[in-house]
Amino acid sequence: MTQTTPRPLTEALASGGDLLLRNLRCPEALLMGSAPAGAPVDASGTASVDMLIKGGRIAALEAPGRLEASARTVDLGGRHVWPMLIDAHTHLDKGHVLGRAPDSGGTHAGAREATTQDRIAHWRHDDLMRRMDFGLSCAEAHGVAAIRTHLDSHEGQGETTWGAFAETREAWKDRIALQAVALVPLDAWGTDYAPHLADLVARHGGLIGGVTRASGGTHGSLSDIDALLDRLFTLARERDLNIDLHVDEAAEGGALTHVARAAIRHGYEGRVTCGHCCSLARLPEDEMHAAIALVKEAGLSLITLPTVNMYLQDRVPGRTPRWRGVMPLHELREAGVPVAVAGDNCRDPFYAYGDHDMLDTWREAVRICHLDHPLGAAAALAGPAPAGITGLAGGSLGVGQRADLMVLEAWSMDQVIARPQSDRLLLRAGKLLDIALPSYAALEAAPAAHEAA
Repeated sequence: MTQTTPRPLTEALASGGDLLLRNLRCPEALLMGSAPAGAPVDASGTASVDMLIKGGRIAALEAPGRLEASARTVDLGGRHVWPMLIDAHTHLDKGHVLGRAPDSGGTHAGAREATTQDRIAHWRHDDLMRRMDFGLSCAEAHGVAAIRTHLDSHEGQGETTWGAFAETREAWKDRIALQAVALVPLDAWGTDYAPHLADLVARHGGLIGGVTRASGGTHGSLSDIDALLDRLFTLARERDLNIDLHVDEAAEGGALTHVARAAIRHGYEGRVTCGHCCSLARLPEDEMHAAIALVKEAGLSLITLPTVNMYLQDRVPGRTPRWRGVMPLHELREAGVPVAVAGDNCRDPFYAYGDHDMLDTWREAVRICHLDHPLGAAAALAGPAPAGITGLAGGSLGVGQRADLMVLEAWSMDQVIARPQSDRLLLRAGKLLDIALPSYAALEAAPAAHEAA
């Protein structure tokens, strides 16, 4: 028998207005600051609280029973209530081309080639708008508050993609907050196109980014990486832009320490984010800890993409993968490096699956990265941590914040993790959202011949 959220609860939340939500549970890591005085916190780090919502914002958070019933009261019976979450690393422009783009074989090389072919054939304004809108509709239905997306910005493509993104950001500004990062091979920052791209990013209030090379193998050489990074950092400083890079997304690495030293050289501590950093976990222990110490000194923030990197890393036909492809989160957190979990690609050559669901991404990260036993502050990796890295609003519950909430049919953290929470209820500004996931038919109906024209 299918379990659904009780109708009286749905009806009570649908009426909107000022609300006193009693008997809810929320991970303390998702409460701004800490749990209210006197609020009980269980062994999994979950606090029991009451919440008052007025004018669409959280007016009070207190220990159970301490708020007077000055508004209509809804008893949540101990259910988990989470803030809407933040995805700090996505690729909205690449998404939902599976079946249209060539088969990638699940490898980096195959994904790059398949994406290039699809980009040249189809990435026109209407195609980008439709797919980005579809991805955001998925994210909204899953309770995502904000997204930082990387945008392929190759010469000849950048103006089109950033233009489509600007229209999309404006259309979605009251529903999902959006940031964008220019994504090009690091070598592009050494070309005549670089200043034009940096100006384009500045006009749109974005970030400078790129994909660093790895040392050895088929990934090239790091012999000129410092000069390229110096050019990138100089362009960023001239325009006061933050930086977000794809770094060491392979078994071989070596670029991360160069990025850290460049940040120190250019006085960019606290303004640089590095995604992936997969090879960091493959270093000998002493080398890994030395690299982490340098990352800390440089003020870098790191983002791990566990589902996508497990899909891509160590893939050899007919051979079972031997490693997980994720960065050493525990060691980074212990060293005080800001870290977060994010979703990355969705239904494209770099990752054939996904649905822009940050709660699901976090659940997978807990299992993949052993963020449990105890769970402790693990929930912060999808809320306050990415909020701190991106500066985007959301990801925590606190007095004065807009009441953007997820009400889950779960009474404990293990229940949150065990099920996909497909029956979650979403409230924006304290009002129940009546939305559903978009149908894939919206993509299938697109006339491919028009985009290729």
